[in-house]
Amino acid sequence: MNRVGIPRSLFYYYYKDLWIDFFDSLNIPYIISPNTNKNIMSRGETVANDEMCLSLKNYLGHIDYLKDKCDYILVPRIRNFKNNNQTCTNFWAIYDIVKNLFNVNILNYNIDLEKKQTLKKGLFKIGKELNKNNHQIKKAYKYAITKEKKRIKQNHIINQNKLKSKKKKILIVGHPYNLYDELIGKDIIKYLIKNNIEIIYSDKFDSKITNPLSKKISKDLYFKYSKDNLGAIAYSEKDINGVIFISSFPCAPDSLANELAMRKIKLPYLNLVIDNNSSFTGLETRLESFLDMIGGKLND
Repeated sequence: MNRVGIPRSLFYYYYKDLWIDFFDSLNIPYIISPNTNKNIMSRGETVANDEMCLSLKNYLGHIDYLKDKCDYILVPRIRNFKNNNQTCTNFWAIYDIVKNLFNVNILNYNIDLEKKQTLKKGLFKIGKELNKNNHQIKKAYKYAITKEKKRIKQNHIINQNKLKSKKKKILIVGHPYNLYDELIGKDIIKYLIKNNIEIIYSDKFDSKITNPLSKKISKDLYFKYSKDNLGAIAYSEKDINGVIFISSFPCAPDSLANELAMRKIKLPYLNLVIDNNSSFTGLETRLESFLDMIGGKLND
């Protein structure tokens, strides 16, 4: 039976649980690349060009890791969610980038709501390519999407409740593929938890609420995930003590959206841009200073 490779980067941090439930329901074997490490990042840097952001280099490193370990690699293309909610151009181009750089079989689907290409249609497409019938795919999709909606709702509740915490509260603004990646953002999260900070995550609010609120910071922004992030600031600003921006160099949407936010918000903030040469030692010094500024208690 064909085995599907799932890169632990970019889209993984939006859809991992949904994909896993879908494949499990269809009894499709899969392999997920390991947590990002220096070897995987180095693999990506070797095949990438200099203009690519660190997150894209990371993704290509995971592709390189999987290329000889599976029959297909899952590489979706996500373009837009309608209503001026575009994604980064890398999300549009990733299929072509992988196709041109690697000799692998790609399992692909598109999300382009302006052309009525939906997640549901995409999962039916790959189910068909993996030789499953309509009944099996429909059952698997219903199972996966039901569980996904429950998870998302639970995350919203947890994040919302954190705003009532008596601890010092910091909103972490960033994309999940940076925030939760082992090599890019995980040490920052661990440091804040160690120092008794209540972390509020910009990606774990209901985007139906936060996305429109981004207009308080910028009326012209059209990147979907940037609008979600900026809207999270507008939504939570009265309940938090500060904001930490985490992005990868040189992310074009973040360089625009985060700069807009930093010019307009009236909260203490720290801007962390992670690149190939970043070390946690340098970041730790800046984090320590920021926590000291907002009155956070530092643990030795």
